[in-house]
Amino acid sequence: MTSLLSPRERMMRTNRWLWMGLAVVATLAITRTLADTPDLTSSGTFGAALRLGTPIFLAGLGGVYAERVGVVNIGLEGMMILGTWFGAWAGWLWGPWTGLMVGVIAGAAGGLLHALATVTFNVDHIVSGVAINILAFGGMRFLSVVSYGADTGGGATQSPPISDVIGKVSAPVLSGGEILGWTSPDWLGNLEEQRWFILSDLAGLVRGLTVEVSWAVVLAVALVPASWWFLWRTPLGLRMRSVGEHPVAAESLGVNVYRMKYLGVMLSGAMAGLGGAMLVTEFARIYREGQTGGRGFIGLASMIMGNWRPGGAAAAGGLFGFTFALELRDEPAVHALLLLIAIVGVGMGIWWGYRRRWIPAVWLVGTAAAALLVFLSTDSIPREFVFIAPYVTTLVVMSLASQHLRMPAADGRPYRRGQQL
Repeated sequence: MTSLLSPRERMMRTNRWLWMGLAVVATLAITRTLADTPDLTSSGTFGAALRLGTPIFLAGLGGVYAERVGVVNIGLEGMMILGTWFGAWAGWLWGPWTGLMVGVIAGAAGGLLHALATVTFNVDHIVSGVAINILAFGGMRFLSVVSYGADTGGGATQSPPISDVIGKVSAPVLSGGEILGWTSPDWLGNLEEQRWFILSDLAGLVRGLTVEVSWAVVLAVALVPASWWFLWRTPLGLRMRSVGEHPVAAESLGVNVYRMKYLGVMLSGAMAGLGGAMLVTEFARIYREGQTGGRGFIGLASMIMGNWRPGGAAAAGGLFGFTFALELRDEPAVHALLLLIAIVGVGMGIWWGYRRRWIPAVWLVGTAAAALLVFLSTDSIPREFVFIAPYVTTLVVMSLASQHLRMPAADGRPYRRGQQL
């Protein structure tokens, strides 16, 4: 438990994460230099990764809340769909901020339905989640038909456009933001243009996260540390996590297990609903059928990849966002992914060899050699490669790090008040 670590151990853990982050940036910098692809670490790429990754890590946060109270939430996709439809409907009528709030409420209502089925009526968690996904898809088609007439600009598969936009902000001095009407210098932009090894890549990363960022994205990012603090630093968060680990023991200490489960699953739906609402109010500014594109399921994978923790889910969501962002960049940046795979494969293969795990080490080095061979023998690769890259990455990471991943002990298990150990 993080709260039981000494200050020195917490400092060592923080330093380890900082070194890992620097290693990631260094790997990208090496790839960018060798492949001569400035777009790979440009502020535009990282900014797009933040925008595209935000709905995914919000769904991942939703999964964290649900599974920390012991409820598997396969219905994240359906709750995102609820957020998209109701967010677009309210945004069309009353503006994007209202759309976000209504999307959160709609997602929470989906979570309430899931909690009612799984906690009160003891329906299988997977069955309930799949049912919510199906109901959300069909239900939103019905609501579109009855809500949007020909004179509204909407129809059976889309909503009318949202006219207003959510404001954006840039960090003053660092990224050229404004101070009392004065446009400040863009230090990070100037450093990025120098193309210095690592320094310019770091500047591109930080600038991408601080220039022309929507206030809605700022709010979503703030939910990551807020969720960690809530779950790991508050008595209510401790009760919720205890329910996901050992509900019978929690009940013996006076914790209302049902109430904690309902709260966790409703918060889960609210997070997914916010992610769905952001798709329509912040990005597309219109609802279209199938708009979520499986992001709820990707968020579920992000949660697992992040070891059921808010920070890990956000980092995994950022990885998905980065790979999707490359699709929007030029062809050399997509081609450079092969070189990046080769470098990462060699590095991880050496690490697993050092730990005498020969099978994964040989497999990784072989994959790296194949990726390098394709990179050297081709000038471009199909853009469809970008679509499968995050899924392949997820499978590789989870297969190699499965021994370090631990779900809550009572995750997915049925519970009835008064049951014995």
